[in-house]
Amino acid sequence: MPAMQKMETQTGAVLAAPDSAGIVEREAGLHQDLSPRQVAMIGLGSAIGTGLFLGSAISVKLAGPAVILSFVGGACIALTMMWALAEMTAAHPAAGSFGLYAEMYLHPWAGFAVRLTYWFCMMVVVGSEVVAASIYCKLWFPGTPSWVWIGLFSLVILYVNSASIGNLGTFEYWLSMIKVVTIVAFLILGSALLFGVGFPKVGLANYTAHGGFFPNGWKGVGLGVILGLFSFFGIEVVGSAAGEAADPKVAVPKALRRTLIVLVLFYVVGLALVVGIVPWTQIELVKSPFVHVFQSVGIPAASHIMNFVVLTAALSSAVANLYFAGRLAFSLARGGYLPAALGRLSRKNMPVVAVLASAGGMASALVLSEYFKDSLFVFMIGLSSFGALFAWLMTLLTHLAFRRFHKRQAIPYLRLGPPGPWASLIGLGGVVAVLISTWWVPGFRITLQAGAPWLALITLWYWMWSRANRSKAASSGSEEVATIAPIPPRKYRGPG
Repeated sequence: MPAMQKMETQTGAVLAAPDSAGIVEREAGLHQDLSPRQVAMIGLGSAIGTGLFLGSAISVKLAGPAVILSFVGGACIALTMMWALAEMTAAHPAAGSFGLYAEMYLHPWAGFAVRLTYWFCMMVVVGSEVVAASIYCKLWFPGTPSWVWIGLFSLVILYVNSASIGNLGTFEYWLSMIKVVTIVAFLILGSALLFGVGFPKVGLANYTAHGGFFPNGWKGVGLGVILGLFSFFGIEVVGSAAGEAADPKVAVPKALRRTLIVLVLFYVVGLALVVGIVPWTQIELVKSPFVHVFQSVGIPAASHIMNFVVLTAALSSAVANLYFAGRLAFSLARGGYLPAALGRLSRKNMPVVAVLASAGGMASALVLSEYFKDSLFVFMIGLSSFGALFAWLMTLLTHLAFRRFHKRQAIPYLRLGPPGPWASLIGLGGVVAVLISTWWVPGFRITLQAGAPWLALITLWYWMWSRANRSKAASSGSEEVATIAPIPPRKYRGPG
């Protein structure tokens, strides 16, 4: 069954129409049991890792108090992505998410490339989060080797991702809730400090002192947008959860809206409080701004509290991202791009083999991080950054094709963003600008250096796969040759 079918309009023109029913059906079998709040928390779990608590200082150093505008810019780009993904997910809820939609509305190469790239990206991220969690444990257990914690956390994460979707949703909900409660407490206490409610008033002087609101000019704001946009990466996991949501056409758009609103509130308001309370020149790269605020209001053992929070943040992010990686591998296998075993489901309708394969990649990332820190692992980190930008770029391109097709065929769909193509075009321009700008940001040039050869490699892989598929179809005497899409496998019923 090809990915695109031909259909005639009333005028006789022939248009390419995505065979959405066939492509979505091949991913059937996942148990639909996630509630809207669990879907939203999975998105927050993926998006809010340790970066908000520890990495936000980097953004402040780049832009100063104007980092607020940097994150507003990142939020605007993220809003266009949210509209695009929510509309397509409501029309075609499936685990393959944006990769599946790219296959349907652009080209099977696009769907293959974006899923494989993001799968690799997720494995690197999960591996780095597990390593980070082991480092946080050293505060309390300095004599315990890191490999003990890495092994223990990996087993827990694997178990949660293999047991059942209901248990995974509940586990991730409460882990993410720890982060949410901590950030809300920070917002309340930070506001009290800033405006003098129950504490000596800090005031607004820090927004303009120490070089003004724009100490590094608009260039600093622009560079801050790169890190601002990176902070919103992870909301796309909500689209993948559509394949296991109880009512995906309602739950996923609602969850995406909630996730983005919460992220904007946490990041923009949170950083506004940080640069208002602490002079931006005094913010340390090695110390969380959250710890500074909690210590200022006299909370005892603030460093231990934040260590516990960043530990749970790392584990929550690892659980959510391994979930996403497993679904991407499952989707690729059901499409015929990876071994069929990865598309099988357990008795509880969980893609356990795909999860294990993704964990194997995570283990490889851990090995590379230990023995090839200055070569292969640097390449992997660059590729993981490229993978997120590439996924957003392809999602916005796909949304343009999605809307154009539905308009031409007069097919109704749930519209969330403004009419017309402009929102997606603006978002697309923003993502391209950020991608190009990484060449001039210290530490981020590897994004393009890794991304370009990777795309060339997987394009060659796809071409060889497609050619082999054509030869196989020709030798079997098939009239319909799979030139651009795999033949969807039969629906799996799981082992036993």
